[in-house]
Amino acid sequence: MNKRDFPKIHFYDQDFVDIYDKTWNWLSEYWINPETDEKDSDGYFTYPVDDKYILDQTESIFSSFFLVYSNRNYPASKNIDYFYEHQEENGAIRWKYDLKTNKPIIDKKNPEGVGLPLFAWAEFNIYHKSANKRRIKEIMPVLQKYMNWLDENFKQPNGLYAAPHEASTMFNSPRKGCHYPVDFNCCVAINVAHMSALGDILNDKDLSFQYKKQYFSLKTRINGLMWDNETGFYHDLDKNEQKLPQKTIAGFWPLLAELPNADRADTLIAHLTDPKTFGTDNPFPTLSADSPDFKENGEGYKGSVIAPFNFMVIKGLEKYQRYAFARECAIRHMYYILEGLSPASTKQKGDLYEAYKPNEYGPASCRSEKEFPRKKFLHYTGLSTVALMIENVIGLNISLPRKTVDWIIPNLEIMGIEKLSLKRNLITILSNKSKRGWEIQMESEKLYYFTINILDQKKKTLPIPSGKCSMLIDKL
Repeated sequence: MNKRDFPKIHFYDQDFVDIYDKTWNWLSEYWINPETDEKDSDGYFTYPVDDKYILDQTESIFSSFFLVYSNRNYPASKNIDYFYEHQEENGAIRWKYDLKTNKPIIDKKNPEGVGLPLFAWAEFNIYHKSANKRRIKEIMPVLQKYMNWLDENFKQPNGLYAAPHEASTMFNSPRKGCHYPVDFNCCVAINVAHMSALGDILNDKDLSFQYKKQYFSLKTRINGLMWDNETGFYHDLDKNEQKLPQKTIAGFWPLLAELPNADRADTLIAHLTDPKTFGTDNPFPTLSADSPDFKENGEGYKGSVIAPFNFMVIKGLEKYQRYAFARECAIRHMYYILEGLSPASTKQKGDLYEAYKPNEYGPASCRSEKEFPRKKFLHYTGLSTVALMIENVIGLNISLPRKTVDWIIPNLEIMGIEKLSLKRNLITILSNKSKRGWEIQMESEKLYYFTINILDQKKKTLPIPSGKCSMLIDKL
């Protein structure tokens, strides 16, 4: 396959298509072989800072969610495999490594160098885009050993995990006194839930049951101790299990972990439309707008809008079937990214930024961190310009082992994807308006099952044969 053969997207707003294409073009700048300092697609996906090549656990995990769409031009699991290869005897995997020395980078605020434990979530997604069952079998012992290390070092008698909130990468978030971080605990819940799912893939009932039991136990503890009825929000806890007052973006991780019941989910999601808390013009700030520490310029994690946290919230909304709202938020955020790239003000030169302001156009800023926000930091922004573009703006959900493609179309528009590689099967799905009405055109080399959900009014699953075919929406 030609290195430029990335899947093409079609969308009525050409600017969305352009930034999607540019993301793939820019990507080659950040795949580097640390031994030769040369750009190399077989190297590691790293962002050089002061001539150092650092691999970050959170960045590597999140970036895998858009690298799975590169048609195998870039391996989605290369960075993640580095962390597995450097697992220590006791099961530890540290949050950052220097690629030149292959040694972990430890911070005094995070002495164990623990990161957000989300490897199993990433692996579950990689499996559904690659159908590589052998990989699951090979990495499962690594994930189990890692989970044991987390339990031995961070799990407390009350069933929650005490870890430095810095593990979340939210470096200056106002979380003073945080002993039990809501995001870290939810990430453990997400991790064990997906380890149970990976156990199911391996037909290992004992493994599946073990982690399912751990998930429900943790779910009960988080819901019992971290939810506040008055604020309608999940909070960090101090050493005495008392809720801390701040509402940060970390309080939405429970949606992705599927922890709240329907009523609590409604209350929590209402914050995302409330301009006084998280319903800012550019969704979603990393700190609630009613916080005394909230800053309109973002000031790091005191209000900036940052792609992986948007991605997390949007994927959480999907868990509660809020597809139309999830799509609206993805599109709104994309307009802020596009404005940052080509500002209306000619005085300022545009770029792609790591973080944006919550209520006006332009990049966020932070007085204490001169490198913030990083330009063309694709580990994060690729989540918006590629993953959310395919999954939420266009609306495609693909599972290779199930041989299924689900397409949720909230609005009838000219859009779709062309030459997306599903292993050795290139597929094309496009919606167009013809003389006969709205039509979906498809092309595939092998049979797969296509579920279409239009405006929540029409839903149908059809087997799509190899070759070209089309269907009229009016006839569904």
